[in-house]
Amino acid sequence: MSKGLDLSAVLQASPPSDPTRKIYVNRNLDMAEIEAIGFDMDYTLVQYNQRALDELTVEKTVEKLINNFNYSDVLREIQVDYDFIIRGLIVDKKTGHICKVDQNRVVGRCYHGYQAVSKEERISLYGTKPISLSSDRFIRVDTLFSLPESTLMAGIIEHYKQANEPLPVSPGELCMNIRQAIDEAHCDNTLKAEIIAHPAKYVLEDKDLGATLHKLKIAGKKIFLLTNSEHYYTEAVMSFLLDGVLPFFESWRDYFDIILVNGRKPSFFNDPNPFVRLDQHGNPLEETVNTLLPRQVYSGGNIHDLERMLNLTGAQILYVGDHIFSDIVISKRSAWWRTALVIQEMREGVKHTVTHADQFNRIYQLDQAARQIDDMINYQRTLTRSLERVQKLIVALTSPETHVIDSTRERAEQEIEQRKKQLDTMLAEAEKLESELDQSFNKYWGRPFREHHELSHFGAQVKVYADIYTSQVSNFLFYSPDQHFRAERSFLPHEREHLTVTHKS
Repeated sequence: MSKGLDLSAVLQASPPSDPTRKIYVNRNLDMAEIEAIGFDMDYTLVQYNQRALDELTVEKTVEKLINNFNYSDVLREIQVDYDFIIRGLIVDKKTGHICKVDQNRVVGRCYHGYQAVSKEERISLYGTKPISLSSDRFIRVDTLFSLPESTLMAGIIEHYKQANEPLPVSPGELCMNIRQAIDEAHCDNTLKAEIIAHPAKYVLEDKDLGATLHKLKIAGKKIFLLTNSEHYYTEAVMSFLLDGVLPFFESWRDYFDIILVNGRKPSFFNDPNPFVRLDQHGNPLEETVNTLLPRQVYSGGNIHDLERMLNLTGAQILYVGDHIFSDIVISKRSAWWRTALVIQEMREGVKHTVTHADQFNRIYQLDQAARQIDDMINYQRTLTRSLERVQKLIVALTSPETHVIDSTRERAEQEIEQRKKQLDTMLAEAEKLESELDQSFNKYWGRPFREHHELSHFGAQVKVYADIYTSQVSNFLFYSPDQHFRAERSFLPHEREHLTVTHKS
C-alpha cells in the first residue's frame, strides 16, 4: 500500500471553540449545494426564557381550568416543579403516567405525579416490547412549548396524591382539559399578548442572529421564514429581535427573501393550501399569488408551490426548525429537504458533558473492559466444557491423566469465578456512574438523549432525521456559508473492532 498523506498535524490540531456553539453532524451536508435556507420562528430564530414562559403558561392555564372547566380554586395553590419535565417524554392519558421511552419504543421509566412508578407496575402496564406511539392513548412532549402541559398535569396529580384525595376527573380528561385550556390561551391571545407586552422578559436576545442571516444572504442563499405563528405575533417578536440590529437593514423583513406566516405545518407539507398575500395590518388581499415578493408577508401555502416559485427542490433546500416532527421528520419524508434541528436545551447538555468528561470516559473504558472480560469468561467456559466431553468420551484414562484434566478444569472454574467478580464490580461502577450522571442532569429523567444504555426515542429521532443539529441559529455565524459538514464514517461492530483510535490524554 502506498504511503498516504501524513494526517498527524491535522488530527492533533485543536482550534479553540465553544462546544455549546458547535454544529453537530449526523449526515454529510455540503452547504455549497444549498440554494435556499428556510427557518421556523418560535424556538428556532426566536428563543425563549423557558422558566418565565413556563410560569406564564401554567398561570394562564390554571385560570382557564378554573373559569372555563369548573375546576376548584385549589389549583392556584398547587406547587409545580418546573424542573420536572424534559423534552422527549410521553403522557399516558389512560393512567396519567409520564414516561420516557428508548429508541426501541420500550418504556424505560415512569412517574405518576412526582413519584416513580415501580418496575413491577411499569412492566405490568407496558411490558418489555415496543409501545405504539401513534396510539391516541399517548401524547408526545415534542417541543419546549409543550413542557408546561405535562408540568401542570404532574403537579395536579401530585397535589391530590399528597392530599390523599381522588382526582376531580379521570387522568385522560385532566390531560385533555389542560391541553384545551393551553390551546385557548394560545388562540385567544392570552399568552402572546403578555409576551408582546414584555418581550425582554420572555424572548432571549441573540446579538449574533442578524449577522448570521446577513452572512448567509450575501453568500447567495435565498432566505425564507416559514412559521405557524400569526402575522401580528411574528411582526412583534421579529421586530423586537432584529429591528435596528444592523444599520443597513430598515426592518426585520429585509433579512428574508420570502416571509410565510400561518404555515400550518405539518399541513404545509401535505395539503394544497393556497398562498394569500397580507397587507401591512395582516388582512388578506384578494389576489392570486403566482410570485412570492420580498418584504411582503404571505399566509398559508404549500411545499409544491413554494418549490415551484423558488425553482428549487429537495436537497437544494435546508430547513431549520425545532419541532422534531412538524419541522424535521415531515420535511424530510415529504420533500427530502435537508434538515437542521435547533435544540435550545442542548447548551446545558453540552456543558454537562464537558464538565463530566472524566466520568463519561471512565464509563467508556469500563464498557470496553467488560467486553474483554466477557470474552475471557466465555473462553474458560468453552475450555471446561471441552474437558468434560473428553472425560465422557475417553473412558480408559489413567489416574495421572484424570488428575491433569480435573486440575485444569478446577483452574478454569476458579478463573471464571474471579472474572465474574471482577465483571460484577466493573458493571456496578459503570451503573453507579451512569446514575450519578443522570442525577446531575435531571434527577427524574436523566439526559434527554439517552435512556440508560440506549438512545432515548428523542435521541434516536435526532440521529435519524436531523442532518445537522445545534443549540441556536446564530451558531452558523462561526462556519462558512459553503461549509461541508462531514459526519463520522459509520462502521459495523465487526469493522470497528479492528480500528485503532488514539485518544487524547
